[in-house]
Amino acid sequence: MSSLFPTYARWNIEPETANGMKLISTTGKEYLDFTSGIGVLNLGHSHEKVKKAVTEQLNKYWHVSNMFQSSLQERTAKMLADASGLGQVFFANSGAEANEAAIKLARKATGKSKIVTCLQSFHGRTFATMAATGQEKIKIGFGPMLASFEYVPFNDNDALETAVDEDTAAVMIEVVQGEGGIHVVQQSYLDAIQAQCKKYGSLLIIDEIQTGIGRTGKPFAFQHFNIQPDIITSAKGLGNGLPIGAMIGKETLSEFFSAGSHGSTFGGNPVSVAAAEAVLKEIFQLGFLKEVVEKAEYLECELTKALKDSEEVKEIRGLGMMVGIECKQDVQSFLMKLQEDGLLVLSAGPNVLRLLPPLTATKSEIDTAIKKIKKVLAIKQTI
Repeated sequence: MSSLFPTYARWNIEPETANGMKLISTTGKEYLDFTSGIGVLNLGHSHEKVKKAVTEQLNKYWHVSNMFQSSLQERTAKMLADASGLGQVFFANSGAEANEAAIKLARKATGKSKIVTCLQSFHGRTFATMAATGQEKIKIGFGPMLASFEYVPFNDNDALETAVDEDTAAVMIEVVQGEGGIHVVQQSYLDAIQAQCKKYGSLLIIDEIQTGIGRTGKPFAFQHFNIQPDIITSAKGLGNGLPIGAMIGKETLSEFFSAGSHGSTFGGNPVSVAAAEAVLKEIFQLGFLKEVVEKAEYLECELTKALKDSEEVKEIRGLGMMVGIECKQDVQSFLMKLQEDGLLVLSAGPNVLRLLPPLTATKSEIDTAIKKIKKVLAIKQTI
């Protein structure tokens, strides 16, 4: 009997080693990993530059508290600020904590309490971020939610314009809904959000937990659109497997997060920040991001060709290396068959297969994955 709470529907796979795109289980079976640890390992497993940075920091010290100065935090924060076009960074331990910080900052800076988010969104599992999430299934059994959250359909301008009013502190949105099925925002919807925020003095928060750090071929996914957020949040790919999150905001908001207003014992841990600095040095290079765009286009093109005759597939959608394959039925059986064939993928809701390969995936590895997906989705053969 396990001593762990059964909070996860675990796969029957235990990793032994992992490197790059490959994971080898304790049974010796080799898998091609198109999950990236749920969008975390943007540089793949056991990346040498990240490992080197972490090892060097471990040999110096691994915790002293945020009472001390940290040039490592300063350097890493500046990279995030410069890449996002914003000015200030707060380091946390996770995406949920980064979103908590964003919610707190928005409410304090505006003096208002209502936060508008989207149906099918996912922002975390703490009480505030669970309340922010537009999915009832994650709230069942936990009693009354934190008040002052309102939910609107994704890409519904009219509903958005009705919901945002003088009591709204912020609108919080994912530009690609990850857990919600890989749905991409429309520019017209972002235009409506910006107009409403300006009208009522509300802030715009973009949750980049899954979409950020090069996942879509830009440092942050909002940069594909004509939009300027007040706050963005990051985690997952930021540490390439080391626990870290970041809330990045406009410099004008700094007065509302003064000393003592917010904090974290382990936020900005030097080992995690060392990993993040190494990640950002690698991913934020223009040449690296250009390759991500090229590989993402290749993945979409080849996947579309391979599945064009599939009777199971309704739609292929996504942005960059964040792809959803919507099927006509529950995809769990497909996911398990892909595991049997040595390919690890995720689901995003009941009917969507989600592909989040490391950004370092080669075209050859993409071809191998597509071949396996084509086989499992039972392509109708044409004569």
